[in-house]
Amino acid sequence: MTESFNPQANTVFCRKYQQELPKMPHPPFPNKKGQELQETVSDKAWKEWIEHQTMLINENHLSMMDPKAKQFLTEQRDKFLDNEDYERAQGWTPES
Repeated sequence: MTESFNPQANTVFCRKYQQELPKMPHPPFPNKKGQELQETVSDKAWKEWIEHQTMLINENHLSMMDPKAKQFLTEQRDKFLDNEDYERAQGWTPES
């Protein structure tokens, strides 16, 4: 018996882009939140978040040992993924 290819199994309706896009290959965190993110955020949006998060950490000299820094990044991640107003790196200008 051969498995039939189901393109829907490899896609999610991305909350950032509001369309079906390839899903993350695995949850970003080993918990319920990670599972939720894998089911609602595309691989593309997650990679963009990781890039943005790195800029925020570097520019703001955040320590990942600091609970306040973790809370800040969690809030920014949710805003970023929900297309709300989120913190941008200094000197950032939107593409025209």
